[in-house]
Amino acid sequence: RVQIKESAALTRDVLEQHFSDLKGTLKKLLDERLLSLLQEVDAIEQESIKPLDECQKLIEQGVSVADELLREGESAVDGDVGQQNEKLCSFTKKALHIQLDSLPEVPSLVDVPCLSAQLDDCLLTILKNQIFTHGTVASRPPVQLEEFVEKPGGILVRWCKVDEDFTPQDYRLQFRRGSASPFEDAYVGPETEFLVLHIDPHVDYQFRVCARGDGRQEWSPWSVPQLGRTSLVPHEWTAGLEGYSLSSRRNIALRNDSQSCGVLYSKAPTYFCGQTLTFRQTVGQPDRRDSLGVCVEQQNGFDSLQRDKAVCVSTNGAVFVNGKEMTNQLPAVTSGSTVTFDMEVVQLGPCSSEGGNFKLRVTISSNNREVVFDWVLDQCCGSLYFGCSFSYPGWKVLVF
Repeated sequence: RVQIKESAALTRDVLEQHFSDLKGTLKKLLDERLLSLLQEVDAIEQESIKPLDECQKLIEQGVSVADELLREGESAVDGDVGQQNEKLCSFTKKALHIQLDSLPEVPSLVDVPCLSAQLDDCLLTILKNQIFTHGTVASRPPVQLEEFVEKPGGILVRWCKVDEDFTPQDYRLQFRRGSASPFEDAYVGPETEFLVLHIDPHVDYQFRVCARGDGRQEWSPWSVPQLGRTSLVPHEWTAGLEGYSLSSRRNIALRNDSQSCGVLYSKAPTYFCGQTLTFRQTVGQPDRRDSLGVCVEQQNGFDSLQRDKAVCVSTNGAVFVNGKEMTNQLPAVTSGSTVTFDMEVVQLGPCSSEGGNFKLRVTISSNNREVVFDWVLDQCCGSLYFGCSFSYPGWKVLVF
């Protein structure tokens, strides 16, 4: 009941605001068009009347000269005999030099512009049809949020289509911290899930999703906002190791120009069985001792994870288990590709200081290929460290 009333009130506000904006925009456009047409009338009027004004001036000037010559002729006739000859002589000279029978060409009436306005009433018909079909009211959005999966420092958000008649082209996922801050885009694209990173643990985030129909420009109504949170702390690299520079959130490590070699470990054992650990990298010059993987504990003094109590993949695709290279290989690491580790407990032996039989089923995937094997340890491991090592600079690794 509350959701229906709140969504109905919000929909009314959106409709009223939208049509109010349309009215203002239409009035502005009509005013601009009217001004443009009036300016066009002024320009045609000024351009057309100018030669007629000049013609009128020439005619008036000719009439004035003829009138003056006429008065001079009358004066010559009315004077005494002595002055008549002189005035008549002057009159005759002027008359010979003035072309009284010459007038400027006056355009015919059909050639003179006669302004008019052509206003097609079909515009009203077009606008009427467009307005009467503009906007729709939906009782429910065509897509809804379906699932939130906790990830270290992130939330995997999944959504689904609920309207069978709707054919989506793209989806748009937004989120915000709490309920007061504005929504921001997290993902736009064709997929139906997205991992939102940089999520603080134990904090509520609000999510919503909409879709764009096939061949359309406008977005559908938003789904019902839902809350998601994660209790898992984000994966972080250990700060302070010479040879590696970290991002502000310490989830990206860059192998710098330092000559120092060694393994960069995670700040804490934050990888748990049942989760997916993902590395995404920018490549540099490869070396056979390079490594990306997980280990039971941090051990200093090694320059690679190709050692006991660790599983890793080299940048050339070789897979190592407890320091031994496997027969199966993965493709070489490429820039922008991901390497993922998935582990599950398949055999749990007694946990004691004397050791036990603890077996993990490990799946390592890279470039659409994967290797699966059992990793046997002599101790129980509730959580694992992750690490990397690169011999040459230029490598950059994001972990999530």
